[in-house]
Amino acid sequence: MERILILGASGFIGNALYKELCSFFDTHGTYHTPNRFFEENQQFHHFDMETENIEILLQNVRPTIIISTVRGNFNAQIIAHFEIINYILTHNCKLLFISSANVFDAFTNFPSYEYDKTLSQSIYGRFKIKIENALLRLPNDKYNIIRLPMVFGHNSPRLKQIITLIDLGEAIEVFPNVVINVTEIEKVTQQIHYLINRKKQGVFHLGSTDLIHQKDFIEEICEVLGHKNIVFKNIYDSNFDRFLAVLPKDNILPKNLQVSVHQVTQSSIKR
Repeated sequence: MERILILGASGFIGNALYKELCSFFDTHGTYHTPNRFFEENQQFHHFDMETENIEILLQNVRPTIIISTVRGNFNAQIIAHFEIINYILTHNCKLLFISSANVFDAFTNFPSYEYDKTLSQSIYGRFKIKIENALLRLPNDKYNIIRLPMVFGHNSPRLKQIITLIDLGEAIEVFPNVVINVTEIEKVTQQIHYLINRKKQGVFHLGSTDLIHQKDFIEEICEVLGHKNIVFKNIYDSNFDRFLAVLPKDNILPKNLQVSVHQVTQSSIKR
């Protein structure tokens, strides 16, 4: 049986992955903020990447698969991931690195595909690229790079933020000229489960197969939630459509694991 270690298993994506995988694999996770539930669960391990060396954790858990969903200080993350790379090169282990559409945020004319050149204007995007580039130098069986667009779903942080702004009567910032794709958390966990089961290699884009303007998507979310008379603040950062979308071309998942924008909006009201 695979032994999986999820870095950042107390976060939104990491915890959803833990719940998806724990019934099928020997699944462990890390948490940072003290929490009684995690402290009492022997499958969870406290880890502070700013003060601790991750090599000790890896030697104790001895995972065969590491999934990185961790957040926090960028420099500390880079050091931790380079230590992980040293570990997987000398052990029977691979890394699934959760990356972002932001690695392409300097390209605006087209959607981006798995093996397109990365280039970012944002600090966040450049940080992700640095780790991606280190992984791309490894043997193919040692990593997956998993790029996600914005992740929604019931109880997702992005959805909670929208609801909070509505409740406060504040304007929601929208970008009428930005074309995106999106995804929802349940589909993401199923897709990653599939990648593990099938021992897939390489780079995967796990966004919706269709595109939508960001403003239209947020309006659809609000409509599905049943909210009306919402104040939107239109932000135009270009005179033309600007793309921030990650689409699959080389590594396409089975149809039952693909997701559409409509499915993402519907997931917002799922109970």
